[in-house]
Amino acid sequence: MERRSFLGTALAGVGATIFAPALPAFALTTARAKNLVDKLVGEINRVIASGKSQTAMYADFERIFNRYGDVPTIALYALGVDGRRATAAQKRAFQSVFSSYISRKYGARFREFIGGRIEVNGVKQVKSFYEVNCTAHLRGEAPFALDFMVSDRSGRDLFFNMKIEGVNLLLTERAEIGAMIDRRKGDIDAMIRDLKSAG
Repeated sequence: MERRSFLGTALAGVGATIFAPALPAFALTTARAKNLVDKLVGEINRVIASGKSQTAMYADFERIFNRYGDVPTIALYALGVDGRRATAAQKRAFQSVFSSYISRKYGARFREFIGGRIEVNGVKQVKSFYEVNCTAHLRGEAPFALDFMVSDRSGRDLFFNMKIEGVNLLLTERAEIGAMIDRRKGDIDAMIRDLKSAG
């Protein structure tokens, strides 16, 4: 746990700089980052206004997550130091299960937005990526910040991190997945099996 804590703290310190694009620096533009999030937010807004069942909404959120999110990068970061010893098959299995897990977990948050909406406010460049700032408006509650971090590191414009009311998706999931593995005495396969029903 001490080793995990130390490495986690160190990685948090360097922050999202590890996601610097392998493509030409700043190939991504402010307009492209905003365009991606405009489309992403538009789809989320349509789902929360659809009146669909919870199960149908979660399926829609998973489709949106896979279309607009850099799922391999997010999953690998969430796996953390344990990714170094995971086999290729374990990484593939984890990515598949993690996609469904994260869609259920954050889809549950987005379902809270029913009757509300998300608005895109502005974009700012942060080192080698862009942060697109949004505001979530919920019925009967004060608006709050919802931010997406966008990069073209994968070869496509995709978001690789998200903050809801300042809560960082990458750091949160890295800590929670690591804790799940620790509780299973380092058994990655057991974590993957249990993650199928988590979220």
